[in-house]
Amino acid sequence: MKALLLQIFTWWNGQTMGTRFFTWRHGKKVGEDEFGNIYYEGPMASWGKPKRWVVYKGYAEASSIPPGWHGWMHYRTDVPPSQENYKPREWQKPHQPNLTGSPQAYFPKGSMASTGERPRVTGDYDAWTPGN
Repeated sequence: MKALLLQIFTWWNGQTMGTRFFTWRHGKKVGEDEFGNIYYEGPMASWGKPKRWVVYKGYAEASSIPPGWHGWMHYRTDVPPSQENYKPREWQKPHQPNLTGSPQAYFPKGSMASTGERPRVTGDYDAWTPGN
């Protein structure tokens, strides 16, 4: 029951009822990425290209789309990654979604959200302190 209510009243917790119906009627599954997001292609949009969309697994976060699928979604390539034999180079890091706002977010030294103490200022600059 909770999943049904989330689907009816929120768009960020997966697909809405409208997207589910449109996908059922018109969607052709093109592939799935390593995060479990599923990619679809449908009828021609008004500009003459096929409509493309993604149904996110869980929370809808655009940065969870890997680079290859991002290129396909934005019509930079006509061949989806699921139909290619792409092998990443050894220097390429695996894709990581934007972690801002999550416990895994990056907090530099001295950030109010990080632990530890801010490093002492070096060089020709000294921070102003009251009374000087």
